Amino acid sequence: MSVNDTAIDAPLELRGITKSFGAVTAIHNFDLRVEPGEIVALVGDNGAGKSTLMKIIAGVYQPSGGEILLRGQKVSLADASAAQAQGIEVVYQDLALVDQQPVYMNLFLGRELTRGVWPFTVLDRAEMARQTQKLVDDLDVRIPSAKATLSDLSGGQRQAIAISRATHWASNLVLMDEPTAALGVAETAKVESLILRLRERGTAVVIVSHNMEQVFRIADRVTVLRRGTQVGTMRVADTSHNELVSMITGLAG
Repeated sequence: MSVNDTAIDAPLELRGITKSFGAVTAIHNFDLRVEPGEIVALVGDNGAGKSTLMKIIAGVYQPSGGEILLRGQKVSLADASAAQAQGIEVVYQDLALVDQQPVYMNLFLGRELTRGVWPFTVLDRAEMARQTQKLVDDLDVRIPSAKATLSDLSGGQRQAIAISRATHWASNLVLMDEPTAALGVAETAKVESLILRLRERGTAVVIVSHNMEQVFRIADRVTVLRRGTQVGTMRVADTSHNELVSMITGLAG
């Protein structure tokens, strides 16, 4: 495989990304490349720039400088819809789910399937439920049914539905912002298992996490931000908890 082939295959590449808000530089000259089926953890203290960077990738913010490449092609993500159109999906801490709707309606939220001819179209609930059930079965998400009401599910199950939805619609990349922050130990383990299953499916994942143990359990590589500057990026197998903490805090280990 040539170098050019490899570049085309990369779901995400950031080159020299910079973001300023007036006189304040939130991100300075950030580089990152994410390969298919790779989980990259983004770590740093509060205010390090993690959320800003994720919003740039998600199209919420536009960079002040640098380039974003998807599958080797330079893109301009004018808004979140543009990022979604490029196959980027985000799992936020608040999940953005509707508790009183069934699981299948949450999976197709804003993208509902219909049947019939306008103006006599109706929601194709049976097909949405069928596709949802197949997806959760494929991902081994343990829920009573695709027709279950979301509010009847546990926090871990709801998080799994949010991740399943992102997986269903993401043709390129899934971004996750602290996906297990509000979960207990057992449910965290279930969600982490689902994230690892995404890697097996070849899905590229960028995850923000404050949980160092989690980073070492699920990530292939980790990149550290401190005060908007990229301190380093390395394979998780080649670093240690103490080294990461030292990089995050700027203190000698």
